[in-house]
Amino acid sequence: YLLHFQGEWVWVDSVIGAPIGARIKVTPSGQRFLVDDEGKEQSLSQEQEASLRVMHPTSVEGVDDMIKLGDMNEAGLLRNLLIRHKQGIIYTYTGSVLVAVNPYQDFPIYSADQVRLYHSRKLGELPPHIFAIAESCYFNMTRHLRNQCCIISGESGAGKTESTKLILQYLAAVSGQQSEQRIEQQILESNPILEAFGNAKTIRNDNSSRFGKYLEIFFNKDGVIEAARVEQYLLEKSRVCHQALEERNYHMFYCMLVGITAEEKKTLRLGDAKEYNFLTKGNCIVCEGRDDAKDYIRIRSAMKILTFSEKQCQEILKLLAAILHLGNVCFEGEHTHFVEKSSLERSLTHRSFMTNRERVTKPLSSEQASDCRDALVKAIYNKLFIWIVEKINSVIYKKLSNSPKSSYLSIGLLDIFGFENFNTNSFEQLCINFANEKLQQFFVGHIFKLEQEEYLKEDIVWNNINFSDNQNILDLLAGKSCNLLALIDEESHFPKGSDSTLLNKMNQQHSRDKSYIASRSQYDTNFGIQHFAGVVYYDSTGFLEKNRDAISSDIIKMVEMSKNKLLRQTFETELSTNGGHALIMTVAQADKRKQVPTLSGQFRQSLDSLMKALSACQPFFIRCFKPNNDKQSEVFDRELCMRQLRYSGMMDTIRIRNLGYPIRHTFEEFLKRYRVLLKTTICNPKTVSHDAVLLMIIPDSVYCRFHKISVIFVRGYRVRKSWKQKREAVILLQAYTRGLLARKTIFNQQNKPLISFVTVEQRRNMPEPADETSAETPGPEIPPPMSTTPIPSLEEDDDEFDEDDDQFSFYKFSELNFQGNATHTHVTQRLRQPLLPHDDEGDTLACLTLSWIILRFMGDIPEPKSLDTTSQASSTISHHLPNKQGRRLSNLVGLDQNMTEDEDVLIGEGPTLHRPLSALEKLHIIIGYALSRRDIRDEIYCQICKQLVKNKNRKSRMQGWTLLSICLGIFPPTELFMKYLESFVRKGPSAYGAYCTERLRRIIANGERKELPCWIELQAAKSKEPIDVTVTLMDDRTISLQLESASTSAEVCQAVAEKTNLKDTHGFSLYISLYDKMWSLGSCGKHVLDAVSQCEQEMRRQGKHERDTPWSLSLRKELFTPWHDCSEDPISTDLIYRQVIKGIKSADYTSEKEDGYVQLAAMHYYIQFGSTNSRENIQKVVEECIATQLIENKSMTKWIQLINSALSQVQCCTQSRESVKGELVDSARKEWPLHFSKFYEVTMTSGPPLPKSRFFVAVNWSGIFFMDGREKRLLELPYIEMQEVHKIRYGGDFDLRCAEAVEMAALIEDTLKGLRQHSVYALAQQDTNKPDDPMFLVCKRGDLLLVEKDEEYSPEETWIKATNQRTSSSGAVYKDTVQFLPTLTRPTEDMLVEFPLHLILFSSLLFGASKGVGREKLWSSSREPLKQPLMKTLVVLDSQLLPILKYMGDYPIKHSRSPVELTDQIFGPATQHEALQDEIYCQIMRQMTSNNNRLSMERGWQLMWLCSGLFPPSQNLMRHTQRFLESRPREPLASVCLQRLLSILTLIGVTSTSSFSYITKPVITFSLDEERYFFDSLRQTSDSPKKGKRVREANVPYLVIFKRKLWFNVTPGKDQVADLTFHFPQEMPKYLRGNHNCTKEDMITLGGLLFRSKVDSDRSQFVMIPRMLSELVPADKIKIMSPEDWKKSGITLQEAKIAFLRTISSWPTFGCAFFEVKQSCEPSYPSTVMIAISKQGVSLINPTNKELLVMHKFSRILEFSSKGNFFQMTVGTLMKSSFVCETTQVSNRLSQCILFYKSVWPYFESSDYEMKHFLTKSFPFFSGLRNGGPP
Repeated sequence: YLLHFQGEWVWVDSVIGAPIGARIKVTPSGQRFLVDDEGKEQSLSQEQEASLRVMHPTSVEGVDDMIKLGDMNEAGLLRNLLIRHKQGIIYTYTGSVLVAVNPYQDFPIYSADQVRLYHSRKLGELPPHIFAIAESCYFNMTRHLRNQCCIISGESGAGKTESTKLILQYLAAVSGQQSEQRIEQQILESNPILEAFGNAKTIRNDNSSRFGKYLEIFFNKDGVIEAARVEQYLLEKSRVCHQALEERNYHMFYCMLVGITAEEKKTLRLGDAKEYNFLTKGNCIVCEGRDDAKDYIRIRSAMKILTFSEKQCQEILKLLAAILHLGNVCFEGEHTHFVEKSSLERSLTHRSFMTNRERVTKPLSSEQASDCRDALVKAIYNKLFIWIVEKINSVIYKKLSNSPKSSYLSIGLLDIFGFENFNTNSFEQLCINFANEKLQQFFVGHIFKLEQEEYLKEDIVWNNINFSDNQNILDLLAGKSCNLLALIDEESHFPKGSDSTLLNKMNQQHSRDKSYIASRSQYDTNFGIQHFAGVVYYDSTGFLEKNRDAISSDIIKMVEMSKNKLLRQTFETELSTNGGHALIMTVAQADKRKQVPTLSGQFRQSLDSLMKALSACQPFFIRCFKPNNDKQSEVFDRELCMRQLRYSGMMDTIRIRNLGYPIRHTFEEFLKRYRVLLKTTICNPKTVSHDAVLLMIIPDSVYCRFHKISVIFVRGYRVRKSWKQKREAVILLQAYTRGLLARKTIFNQQNKPLISFVTVEQRRNMPEPADETSAETPGPEIPPPMSTTPIPSLEEDDDEFDEDDDQFSFYKFSELNFQGNATHTHVTQRLRQPLLPHDDEGDTLACLTLSWIILRFMGDIPEPKSLDTTSQASSTISHHLPNKQGRRLSNLVGLDQNMTEDEDVLIGEGPTLHRPLSALEKLHIIIGYALSRRDIRDEIYCQICKQLVKNKNRKSRMQGWTLLSICLGIFPPTELFMKYLESFVRKGPSAYGAYCTERLRRIIANGERKELPCWIELQAAKSKEPIDVTVTLMDDRTISLQLESASTSAEVCQAVAEKTNLKDTHGFSLYISLYDKMWSLGSCGKHVLDAVSQCEQEMRRQGKHERDTPWSLSLRKELFTPWHDCSEDPISTDLIYRQVIKGIKSADYTSEKEDGYVQLAAMHYYIQFGSTNSRENIQKVVEECIATQLIENKSMTKWIQLINSALSQVQCCTQSRESVKGELVDSARKEWPLHFSKFYEVTMTSGPPLPKSRFFVAVNWSGIFFMDGREKRLLELPYIEMQEVHKIRYGGDFDLRCAEAVEMAALIEDTLKGLRQHSVYALAQQDTNKPDDPMFLVCKRGDLLLVEKDEEYSPEETWIKATNQRTSSSGAVYKDTVQFLPTLTRPTEDMLVEFPLHLILFSSLLFGASKGVGREKLWSSSREPLKQPLMKTLVVLDSQLLPILKYMGDYPIKHSRSPVELTDQIFGPATQHEALQDEIYCQIMRQMTSNNNRLSMERGWQLMWLCSGLFPPSQNLMRHTQRFLESRPREPLASVCLQRLLSILTLIGVTSTSSFSYITKPVITFSLDEERYFFDSLRQTSDSPKKGKRVREANVPYLVIFKRKLWFNVTPGKDQVADLTFHFPQEMPKYLRGNHNCTKEDMITLGGLLFRSKVDSDRSQFVMIPRMLSELVPADKIKIMSPEDWKKSGITLQEAKIAFLRTISSWPTFGCAFFEVKQSCEPSYPSTVMIAISKQGVSLINPTNKELLVMHKFSRILEFSSKGNFFQMTVGTLMKSSFVCETTQVSNRLSQCILFYKSVWPYFESSDYEMKHFLTKSFPFFSGLRNGGPP
């Protein structure tokens, strides 16, 4: 046996499953022991010693790169981490992978010095460090111009979040050296916010991230950070409601409760954390090591930096408070009925749902109500978190939002949850582990690629090494058909689906899968999956509920009614609708509410997007480990770390390495180890070359390959490789032989008489061994049975269609674009992979399914066997008739597949495909995929064309050309395949070539179809003939026409018009009818056969055959123009007339008064029978045009009498029948405008609030109507009130979203254009006064002109004749100086005064009803005060109208009031309450509308002038206010007010750092920042200190003083005026206060200079020096001075001052602003310190000895803020430190002083002299105010 030596290290088996290290110990007596790594000692027998394995030297000492380990196994990796952990080394490499072990203590290895150390150093040059990985990312990105990513993974508590922050801080530090932006700070500050809302204390981690995060940082070409973007994944919503023991809710709740002020607590009605159920379920409120109060300050500071407004912060706090309050709500059962409840209470305690006919509301049990409450709370928090992430992105990604992303480089940081395996694993763990499986596959693929690159670098051949990854697990989870996630989604969509039915389906489908572990019994709810890291058992309970992730409609309605703007904003997706376009009307959208996607669908989509992004980057990996679960700093739990090794995928690195060449040495190591094999002593590497030494070593029995620096040995590799090749060859031969024998056997059994024919055919169509062979290799293929039906023959020259090899041949396209070994010729088996590459996994699966269906359609493979009757019934295709936007792909193709709601991603083929399908069903599947997945359209065409090339089966070819022709009539190919397809069909058989070419041309011209092909299309394609249809007219004539696939309603209407000689075609539309339903197709680009297809689908839904669909077409009048003239086209008038008569008879057109029916019936009689009366004819008229119900309600005799009496009025006129017919049409047009309207379903996204945001817009000849249903009108807009309509532009009076926005906008624009062309009314746009030319009309802006459009009028003329309606004078006016009004009738005075729409419209929407004043008068002036505010939203606030009436003189004043007192009452509350500001504007405009009192109007304009300079109106009111001012051009102050209004808008929200000033009072000094208006500051200083004490503002004196504030480039003596006027008066008081550190000699000199500056040359004043010491010496140095010292100096006054400045200018504190503060955050500093701010930075000075404690340059100051008397400053580029202090002054002055220097300092640090000079000139002085006179 082998005898080991004393002290030798060996491997010993252990109970944890992996060997541990041990050392041989020999006692003096010779007894041998083993001492393992844990210090345990055991005796060693000879048998045991013989089985020990010697430890490699690298495993003994430990290495910094585990690739170098000689023991390349699990034990070797584990021991290496243990050794380094004991040494206090937390970072280790495994190649380019960094392993980071959490030390659970702080290490000083992240300083700025470390950043500089690792910057510009390659990976491996320095010891392992996370900065090295960050530097590698940064270097590779800038050097190779390729995006990078860093994937950080590990268990909770392993340090992922901290690692992410460290990399981020490193990148910010490196980039910040060159950057002049704040973006780095903003990115860094996003961390505190995300941690507060997304992190929580768990058992394993005090700051555990409960969501996944991908942070992508974008750099410009210089490597400077430009922007960033955060993506979040799978927030743990359940934590909001439930926490495990010793765990907390999210940090933000606790920070909020201890951080907000008492006033905020009172407003939010909050208390302590222990009072709330949602914060106490874990029995843990305080987290050791965390200061929630400080964290709150940090969070608010970060939110400020990220531009969260104060209002937004308060809204967030309101939602958090609401969550806590909801958690304290308890539910109890009740039996009381008819109790009025709030919307919140009702939505939580009741559930409503739709039955067949009505909505039913059902009360919930207390448990159900609690669950509903929890669902609401979780949804609110999740939506809030998403909103916060989006808000952060809007700031840090702002610069790139409008720039192409491709022009920037990026580094992505992925901080995502690690593999999880708990005692109970639920749906969340399944999603998390699915993500880890994806990342593991990505990791393994990357390591495999690195290995290949290493061998290529060494010129080593490495082929045919197959490494089995975790693809089988991914297939089980989401890859193959009926995968687990697909089954979960499918069951989630079934109303009766349950967790048990789901589990049964999974067990039945996957019980034979080795990676799936089925439940053990029907009562067992668990199932298992064999993940890459081990087996995980999941509890299926709650799977479906969590996957649905749905919020009830009652909750959504409650949210929609909420007044909380942020809450509605976070639920915007649920409240809005899918798809559609945007239409904006300046005075228009609609889709149907989007079905909420499943949680797994959302997660898969996000994960696919993430993996796609990662695949495009060069990846780096950081594997975070935690050494123990107890957060102990020096404890290493082997079993825990071994489990993490497996979970992290590190073992796969070992497996991949061992598959190739595992033994690697550097040249020096190799020589040292094997030099004994040399037959020569010449082996000095210093004198002998690398290759020469190796050549000496090579023995016959060992093969080696050497090159560069590595030597790699092969031990038996060639033998293994040869054996594997032979084994694979044998298996391949066996498979082909068995398959051939099986096919022959089945053919013989099926049809013996046809044996020889089938065999020949089978051999002829034998598939080639390429990627096109079937994916379903097991089992033989059964050919289709021979049919006795005659096959329609193609022409003889059509046999085996093949293409010429020209420029655009299909062969050329296949060579350029097909992937793999796919050819362009016919095959008879399904494709293994698509012909074209596809990025989307769903597209790939869809292409494979389509290959199967196309082959079945063409007859190249047989149909599956029939299902039983029950299966067929259950798989009936369900289609729905409503418009396509709401339908899913399964509705299009007829599959029972599972799709995600957003992109219809195919999860797998449903069982309905595995049954015989009709030709139409297969066609629907193919076309359905093409319509729902645009990216696979070329694939479909390629698969069809491929099956037509060299196809020897005539029937298959005929079916293929039929299929191709139908596709060409539905959708076009992309530009990539267009020319090739045109060439292909052009060279097709003569029977189909021209036919297909024309169909392709037509579908390109008319646009793609939206619906599936119909049955008649399939029949027409087989015969290649057009489709014959008839169109019914209102006079019962029928017009025969021919349709084809691309025919549109516009083409049909035009064809009917030509055949009937119809000239006035405007407003006539094509209608389609099915049974008693009829809808319009318009006269536009809608495809007629799409409507036919909808009818056929409805028939199929009813269980009937498509060919029996009884659809019909008709032509009807849908819309009138406002200028419609019945005399222009008699045919048009006759058709409309007959339509009206039939509509009245069918009760489609109804009138409230019976006189309307009688008059129309009388006119109808006159048209039909003339003036002759006949009772029989009258009875015929009654039967023709009076509804049956009306006849039954009132007898026939009564109707005859009424019509007979009305006939006398009609017959007495001498009109012709045609003119009466025109009158009847006109009366119907005016009576029923809504019946002659185009309706559009819309959603209003912005504009004045209406009762509903979703409604219909009816556009007709009279205007635009907002309708709730067909009867209730929400709003009516005449065309004269319409200014403009835009598509896709926001900011109008009404912003509407509509699926048909383009059509709607075009209709309104055309109507407005036509009205202006026909109108004779115009408004003058400018003053015109030409006294020298009497021909021209004198008018003022806003005058109404009546234009003369006589025979001489020409639209091309530049001038027109008009009459001024104000002066009644006539003359010529230039056309470009007037604006034609869109009206055919004269506008009223109100329309002119208020033109365009503003206050009247605004009042109709937002004004409430006031007592004593009719609603129609609310917008007009009145001397009666209102009893309540105008605005509906202000019902609880006091109205400001009375002071306005008093100021304007419209209301008597009992006691004398000054104008200032009245303006205080008007504007004072509005400056404090933003909600009052719109009320003030509305009341002022109201009093100036229709006000004839000149004095009142003058004072009204004064109020408007003041108001427009104080605050702007809201966005909704701004447009109306602007038009109010624009419509009064004659008022002098109107334009001034408008200018002030626009100016204040530009100032709101704009910050400036150019200057600040001080306003001083005898006691208080106010800081004036740049955002504050001058007069606001003036007002602040004049406020009385005591309530009730009246002070007249005019008696307070003020004086403006200029002072230097920025002390850059100040040289005493250079500018004598500045020195004497500013510098000396400012610096002398600082010196006398003792702020400077100076010697006694300096004080003597300076004292003499100050003395001279005061007494000049009067030597008699020397005796006064002892009394003047306080004015000559610093206050703290007076005691050390003596009077004799002062007689030594003396110069002139001005020279003394300048000399004083020259002396102190050499001191570092010259020009500083000093602040004395108290601090306690830094124990090494005194409690009172002096802060000195200068151009050098911010210095902290000991006030006692004037010594400098520390000086921070402005570049190191990251943030600073002040609140009250407290000031906070954060310093440091990488590792931050905070300084907090308290000052007796207003801390805002300190902050602003730093702000000014920090904003200008970078320019003075630069070498640009001109920039310095410019800034010195631009910012020399800053202004201030002083109360009471000069200083």
